[in-house]
Amino acid sequence: MVNMTDKTNNQTNQNTNNNHNEDCVFCKIIDGTIPAFKVYEDDETLAILDIAPTNYGHTLVIPKDHTENIYTASAELLCRMALTAQKIAVAIRNGADVDGINIIMNNERPAGQIVNHAHIHVIPRLNDDGLVSWPHKEYKEGDMKVYQDKIKAEL
Repeated sequence: MVNMTDKTNNQTNQNTNNNHNEDCVFCKIIDGTIPAFKVYEDDETLAILDIAPTNYGHTLVIPKDHTENIYTASAELLCRMALTAQKIAVAIRNGADVDGINIIMNNERPAGQIVNHAHIHVIPRLNDDGLVSWPHKEYKEGDMKVYQDKIKAEL
């Protein structure tokens, strides 16, 4: 039997970061009060297997500091999460015999975020897994310019 609380890379189970939410399931996993199948851990991030995977090996990259989503995460933290997601993607590709990888970060409920703690999904894909990407739309005449202007006005 596999010990679900095995430490990876000799890191501690205790969250030593300042920003922690005692009601957050991911913060509890980081603290070691809820078990998880850890695949990687460093000072700023933790990677665990998703308990409801899209495909086997589906891994979540979680920052150890509690932040709700991409809007509240610092640029430095997002970079650290991306580096960990890349490391996990390479490990899945090389170790799990997959055909591709999706990297996804859902932000807010309408986008599919279930746990209000920022996390990146690293999802193994197989040629015959039956999953379909989201539908694509076409812009009406002039709409691309309208959206370009709206987005640029906020930058």
